[in-house]
Amino acid sequence: MELRILNLSENKENKLFKSPECQQLLEIYEGYYSKIGFHLPWVAYVILKENQVVGSCSFTGKPNHEEVEIAYWTFKEFEGQGIASFACKELISIAKKEDPTITVTAKTAPENNASTRILQKNGFNYTKVVQDEEIEGAWLWTLPK
Repeated sequence: MELRILNLSENKENKLFKSPECQQLLEIYEGYYSKIGFHLPWVAYVILKENQVVGSCSFTGKPNHEEVEIAYWTFKEFEGQGIASFACKELISIAKKEDPTITVTAKTAPENNASTRILQKNGFNYTKVVQDEEIEGAWLWTLPK
């Protein structure tokens, strides 16, 4: 597996992005980049497996107060193959390579699920309940420095 930067002006006609999930992803980031900006390496990435997009992962923006939040999404048909775990590890690696002192965080739905297990396996600790635009009463997870 590998990550590839999701650029500002991806060609929606590219065969790499033919799936409905990819089209949805492109639509989401077209609006999201205009909101958060495009600041490498604090951007979105597509996850490629055998030259096929199987999900995405991203930073939710550039670091703020020495913290950066990560997020990941495995397309439904590829769940259970370690893709989100790979994405989580890669985002941590990118963040720590860019700034070894940065605190990496993530938010999940307020329930034990695959995402919470991935974060726990990668060393994250549950911190508290926070408000989130998409997840009301989200659980905040923090990777200790």
